[in-house]
Amino acid sequence: MANPNIVSVATIEGGNLGWNLPASVTATFVEVSSNYIMKINRIVCANVDGSSAADVTLYVDGMGSGAAGVSATGADATIYLAKAITVPAKASLVILDTPIYLMEGDLLKGGASAASDLDLFISYETLID
Repeated sequence: MANPNIVSVATIEGGNLGWNLPASVTATFVEVSSNYIMKINRIVCANVDGSSAADVTLYVDGMGSGAAGVSATGADATIYLAKAITVPAKASLVILDTPIYLMEGDLLKGGASAASDLDLFISYETLID
């Protein structure tokens, strides 16, 4: 099922995830499993380097189907949440503070311009029928 009914779900589980970002913008951080939907509540990127700025890139790849009754025309499969945004040394950037949903098969991917300079934190909930 590509789009669980979020009114009558069997289970809702909350969680947090975190990564120290690699110097690649194609790393896969999350893959939503079959029969699940992931509600991402907040994404924060912190620069843990004491003296250098670094860029963060984060995107959703393989955009799953939308809700029943919604037809997208000309929609892209890869959508950026942040593309090469500079995070100053010893600073944080809120990438997302309004919830979004990832559907089954969607991938959250990205990385940094410099290895080990940026930490990524995600607060989320998973829902399953």
